[in-house]
Amino acid sequence: MPMRYVKPKKKFGQHFLTDENIAKKIVDALESSNGAVLEIGPGTGVLTKYMVEDATDLHLIDIDKESIEFLKKEFPTLKNRIIFADFLQKPISDYPDPIRIIGNFPYNISSQIFFHVLDYKDQVPEIVGMLQKEVAERLASPPGNKTYGILSVLLQAYYDIEYLFSVPPDVFNPPPKVNSGVIRLKRNQTKKLNCDEKFFKRVVKQGFQSRRKTLWNALKPLNLPEALREEKVFSLRAEQLSVNDFVDLTNRIQESSENHTI
Repeated sequence: MPMRYVKPKKKFGQHFLTDENIAKKIVDALESSNGAVLEIGPGTGVLTKYMVEDATDLHLIDIDKESIEFLKKEFPTLKNRIIFADFLQKPISDYPDPIRIIGNFPYNISSQIFFHVLDYKDQVPEIVGMLQKEVAERLASPPGNKTYGILSVLLQAYYDIEYLFSVPPDVFNPPPKVNSGVIRLKRNQTKKLNCDEKFFKRVVKQGFQSRRKTLWNALKPLNLPEALREEKVFSLRAEQLSVNDFVDLTNRIQESSENHTI
């Protein structure tokens, strides 16, 4: 007889969804279940059971051994596609290409999950995830919003992001102390940014490290040439810039720095 209960573990940030309607709604938000799908942190399989029939190549990954044992008994057809591992430590290139990602993401690592995905963005065309509401809103936030930040810019450079719906705490075991939000990310047409992508990432991160400062002051560690001081963009704050603005800013700093050293 398979186990019918997995104890939620605080160290893994586990809050098991108990509302079947919400579970189905999350799975339905994945616009295409054709091809490979990876579920992160399936726990007790509340999302899994709605995908196991339709997803032609479903993979599960969980760091909790008790969950893994439960899932193997509950979904024997998945066999060796139930993986006992830390998603953050396993290259996404180990999975089929392309692969869509879905999950009720542990709140304590949700940002790291998206940073990890960015390294394999061309392999991951779509993500549907439930995470802490404030984080979900931040990722989908447009420029000019107080919640707009580093990950908003880096993800929006390559993905179209949509905040889908909110989920209250009382549909989880145990209930989290915060509300949750479900978002969908779909890979956009940008294959490569029109700038040095490594330096772009550095400019974005540095710009938001002191988000209350103007960009001139926030970006001082990049040794900005004095000639840039009077340019309008440097009187703005990072949260006021779109992805394209940051691309232009990256190019402007590099061009000016090269001219300054000549």
